[in-house]
Amino acid sequence: MQLLKTSKLPRFVTGITFCLCPLLQAGDYAPDLHAEHPVEDYSENPAFCDALKGLGKIYKNSEHPFLQELTVFGRFQYQRAWVNANDVNGNDFDETHDEFRRARIGVKGKFLDYFDFKANINLVSDDRPTGGDLDWGYQSFDEALIGFNVKKAFGLEQFDKLHASYGRHKFAISHEATTSSKEIITVERSGISNRVFGSERPTGLKLKGAKGPWSGLLGVYSTEVEDEFIAGWDESVAYQVDVGYQASDNLEFLASVVYNDGDVNSDTEAWDYKWATSLSAVYTSGRFGIAADLIYGDNGDINDGQNAAREGDFWGVVILPHYWLVKDRLQAVFRYQYQGSESEDGIRLSSRYLRRTNEDINDGRGDSHHSYYLGLNYHICGDNAKILAGIEYDDLDTPSGGVDGVTYQLAFRTFF
Repeated sequence: MQLLKTSKLPRFVTGITFCLCPLLQAGDYAPDLHAEHPVEDYSENPAFCDALKGLGKIYKNSEHPFLQELTVFGRFQYQRAWVNANDVNGNDFDETHDEFRRARIGVKGKFLDYFDFKANINLVSDDRPTGGDLDWGYQSFDEALIGFNVKKAFGLEQFDKLHASYGRHKFAISHEATTSSKEIITVERSGISNRVFGSERPTGLKLKGAKGPWSGLLGVYSTEVEDEFIAGWDESVAYQVDVGYQASDNLEFLASVVYNDGDVNSDTEAWDYKWATSLSAVYTSGRFGIAADLIYGDNGDINDGQNAAREGDFWGVVILPHYWLVKDRLQAVFRYQYQGSESEDGIRLSSRYLRRTNEDINDGRGDSHHSYYLGLNYHICGDNAKILAGIEYDDLDTPSGGVDGVTYQLAFRTFF
């Protein structure tokens, strides 16, 4: 199988220069570089960036007996995409999308010395890329949690951290999937990362701990889907175990496993696979950094065997290096992703944006998928305000034929 089909390769290469080179004029070259998430040094606009970063800090008083901290936070993300691709019949198609990707507002704080809380809501639903409508206003809760500082409450000095939380959680495994949308360095996550991440916010209980270079997480979740708030426990449960190790200041590892104890039914349960594992490594040194994810899982017996073509094992790898061209300003990013499966429809393209076409691409499903992403990120105020530009090439094998295409992407992201 060709890794880069020649029909799209020239446009992929020339588009890199055409779309991304204007950003190369920003900033002055400097030999030093912060590591992965540069903040604090806003040499061109420090007052604005400091104001943005501290915008939601309402109250903090560690001596108050009831309320110790209260913060309002939010994020806004907008992006555009231009797709040029071939369907399974070899027919060309071109599409353009613009999308209000995320708009959220929330509140978090600490109270009664040992407790904390977090709740935020989604304020936009933009279904225009799939032929729907743009709807502003309250949509649903994103996360809604209450936490308890176990270490502090019980004086467990043998731990550096021990914290429990219950409620509507974000769930993910692997480095790319667990990185917040505020901090990811590509416009969208890869297909295999989205496979083990999903978009649901399952209700569950998490226990996080740390001691020296080691960290861990135990999670138990309801698989019941709840679009609005906290779900019940009438369905089955899923279990998560994470183990992290900080090998040095520059190198860290994370191993994760999740197991769904119930039937796999994408219509009624938050997990549409049986189990998955990931092994991640992150290395940073000066201006250079690289992250890698290895993922393996089992799609399970989907809808009581009604989707045999989507069942069986799946696997993937993500390699994500970056390099800072200009201190705190301009970041170059590359990502290679491969995912495969033993079934002919066992893996799927990321939902944005090639998959959102009405052309025949087998619904974005296949058994082998390569993708290549090249991008530049311009940081206005660190991760608090930035512009991301990227070009991604996808090559998918389906039972009906090959699908390949180039997606040009431009995004603005800000949060406080």
